[in-house]
Amino acid sequence: MGKVIAVANQKGGVGKTTTAINLAASFAAIEHPTLLIDIDPQANCSSGIGMEPEEIENSIYEVLIGDVPMEDAVISSEMPFLDVVPSHINLVGAEIEMIDVSERERILKKALERARRKYEFVVIDCPPSLGLLTLNSLTAASSVLIPVQAEYFALEGLGQLLNTVKIVRQHLNPELDIEGVLLTMFDTRLRLSNQVAEEVRRYFGDKVFETIVRRNVRVSEAPSFGQPVLLYDSTCKGARNYIALAKEILEDGTPAPASDDEDGVAEEAVPDETQQTPATGFTLGS
Repeated sequence: MGKVIAVANQKGGVGKTTTAINLAASFAAIEHPTLLIDIDPQANCSSGIGMEPEEIENSIYEVLIGDVPMEDAVISSEMPFLDVVPSHINLVGAEIEMIDVSERERILKKALERARRKYEFVVIDCPPSLGLLTLNSLTAASSVLIPVQAEYFALEGLGQLLNTVKIVRQHLNPELDIEGVLLTMFDTRLRLSNQVAEEVRRYFGDKVFETIVRRNVRVSEAPSFGQPVLLYDSTCKGARNYIALAKEILEDGTPAPASDDEDGVAEEAVPDETQQTPATGFTLGS
């Protein structure tokens, strides 16, 4: 059975969709059969991987409302080893349509049962909310990967997400684990980026990936061409960062030495999780 990784953070603009696309593409580049599922009604993940709305016959919407099995919504991508289940704007109304369905939180999990046998990894791009679609994703997932932008406001709401994960563990999916916290859009020139990284490491400890995704214009440009950054520019720093992330996950999170030259952050000890970051005064432990 393939490992299901939900990429989730209810805070928008933290690199969630970018991470889902490029992590899935990186797994595929290392020749691990991977399925990328877009469960966000905005469908940015679908367009970012090159799926045009008029070309989509079945989407995750039809799967969730029970019209088609998951296999009938799968589309092959430009990359070998990478398939996609696209989203559609119709997904906006799916939560209302699912509200009276028995075991509505487990709809995606049931739909994935057969598909998981075909893939080594399933990566789910969740919407920027903690509604029924994200709840379905967390219930179906083996683990949740949390992208965090290296800015102050990106820290807000993490406690709410962690509380949701705790509730899902207690009532729906006791095997759900935190795959890791990924620092994204990291700018080594900014003192704030380093301070946010230190605060995240204090709270999450070894759950923070050693890999850090640095701010990179090629990563930002790639979606407009409907490609993962690996296809758009495989030599850029962003592509190397996501390949490193995929390898770190494949190695079960075994930390690789990270130099200050590569990501701008030295490894931190894990002090009291309620200690405040001097510049922001924000406390993750509160």
